[in-house]
Amino acid sequence: MDEEVAALSRSADRDSLFMQASLILTGSPEPVAARVRNLSPGGMLAEAGVRVAQGAAVEVNLRNVGPVAGRVIWVGEGKFGIAFDRAVDPQAVRRQVVQQSDLPPHLRRTGLGTGPLYRRR
Repeated sequence: MDEEVAALSRSADRDSLFMQASLILTGSPEPVAARVRNLSPGGMLAEAGVRVAQGAAVEVNLRNVGPVAGRVIWVGEGKFGIAFDRAVDPQAVRRQVVQQSDLPPHLRRTGLGTGPLYRRR
């Protein structure tokens, strides 16, 4: 019963999402593209087309956060869990960054790209 309660509390702190991140694995010179399936302040579930070993050191480059060091804590079929060495803000990772150059020309002329995209009036 304690394991069920622990699993439920862990899943309550996770954000399910589908995004890309790059991983640097110990002993690998090139970053590897990985799919982030869920993310919490303390870690993430990833999928990648590479084999990783439990206990391996990794560095994950997360959007809006940057590089975060961690360790592979479990490995399954094509998926693995990473525990971060420091806490991250999952909401910051999810946040889209919109540059003025990303906006269509008619919106660039209005100046909408220079401040928050949505404002309360």
